[in-house]
Amino acid sequence: MKNWTAVSLIAVVAAAGVAIAGNNSPSANKPTTTNPTNASANVFDTAVASGNCKTFASAVKAAGLVETFKAAGPYTVFVPTDEAWAKLPPGTVETFLKPENKERLASILKFHVLQGQIAARDISRMKESSQTLLGQSFSIENRDGKVWIGTDVKLMASITKSDVYATNGVVHYIDAVMLPRQ
Repeated sequence: MKNWTAVSLIAVVAAAGVAIAGNNSPSANKPTTTNPTNASANVFDTAVASGNCKTFASAVKAAGLVETFKAAGPYTVFVPTDEAWAKLPPGTVETFLKPENKERLASILKFHVLQGQIAARDISRMKESSQTLLGQSFSIENRDGKVWIGTDVKLMASITKSDVYATNGVVHYIDAVMLPRQ
């Protein structure tokens, strides 16, 4: 009986070792494409439900992009929190929300969206994003124990909360609004 117990213990330890080693395989470094949660809302509704993204919701509506953010995806969306929008110079948000600035606002919002569902661990391994919905990419840096994203080293946003899964992608919250290159 003791021999079977020892053999069983060795088999369990060996299986665990194989499973752990499998996580370091090249395929483990690929962007996540599955939804590991039972998410019931799309990326737009997920961001709105956070309670700290009212400005983002208003901006998406003003830009006419609600249906885009609710589409099948999958998408990776970097959502600026209300505090991120508040960091912009006074009057900037109000100016962006005007109907005559709809196209500019849409460009800014599309710059915050990547095709595909990319988990934070995968983002942290990248140096540059894939093309955003706007068609531009942004830099990615790891410093000070945080992941920073953007086009200008002095104005980069850090990811403050990550891997909030939705039915059509994943949301990562950021502490600054990223502005695309002109």
